[in-house]
Amino acid sequence: MTKPRIAIPVPTSNDLEYNQKSWPQYAAAVQQAGGEPVEVPLTLTPSEIADLINTCQAILLPGSPADVNPQKYGHERIEATADADHARENVDELLIQDAHNLYKPILALCFGVQILNVWRGGTLVQDLTVMPVNHAAGGSVAIAHSAMVAPESMLGSLLTQDEAPLQEDFLRLPINSSHHQAVGIPGDGLRVVARCPQDGVIEAVEGGQATEGATAHWVLGLQWHPERSTEISAASRSIFSRFVAEAAAWTPRTIRTSVA
Repeated sequence: MTKPRIAIPVPTSNDLEYNQKSWPQYAAAVQQAGGEPVEVPLTLTPSEIADLINTCQAILLPGSPADVNPQKYGHERIEATADADHARENVDELLIQDAHNLYKPILALCFGVQILNVWRGGTLVQDLTVMPVNHAAGGSVAIAHSAMVAPESMLGSLLTQDEAPLQEDFLRLPINSSHHQAVGIPGDGLRVVARCPQDGVIEAVEGGQATEGATAHWVLGLQWHPERSTEISAASRSIFSRFVAEAAAWTPRTIRTSVA
């Protein structure tokens, strides 16, 4: 059986060292789950991106050291907000548009969930440094804090109580953390399914577009990095396995046009 092809954009247009360190982690997690990672360079033209994404069944939006341009969600930039990476944003927006048009599965991680949320009309919290939790702990910290996950959510269905015990009606999942921004107001159709228990920061959203006579568009956005923890976390492995399975099951939706 042909492996589903997963489009993964290069994380940043201006930090080669970051790309060389981070992109292979996403690719390895996809490969371990049975998918074929497909690199999307940020130097491609829109038509070249269209040709490439036409060969893929799903998209994975990775992290980035950049921050989303706050003008896109109607906010003035504050000093703590990093420079925008316009090339990365342009590529992500083309990939998201294609995925939404054809209901291709989307897994959006860290910066990825932020750009997805903004694309869907939501806002971001520009800086979390005043919060009581060290959300910017970084890749060297395997477990930074926990996330309260709604048990009835799709994400919740991927967790085991051995790793994420039920406490006060939520599944407490240990997670890593490498961010200083987060989802503020969720974008259109995105449902909050996990928060940080100490400060309420949104840690996961899910939900896509309803389809007639078919399963809804599969969309999952996480503020943490499951690609870094597949060796120690069954939840991380399950997230990628479900994502790749959704990609393998994807078929193009029928696009109906009306004739007046």
